[in-house]
Amino acid sequence: MTHVISDECIVCGACEPECPVEAISEGESKYEIDADKCTDCGACVEVCPTEAISPE
Repeated sequence: MTHVISDECIVCGACEPECPVEAISEGESKYEIDADKCTDCGACVEVCPTEAISPE
């Protein structure tokens, strides 16, 4: 299972540096998680201020 970022993302950038495998990058309107890289560690979930990240 991988994590996804919903439209609740406010593009704050808190999640990107927390990802140990660099699976998170800034998209056009929100951050995105590369499903092929995501290891389901949940580090990004812990730092998201809007709870926009959840398991797919």
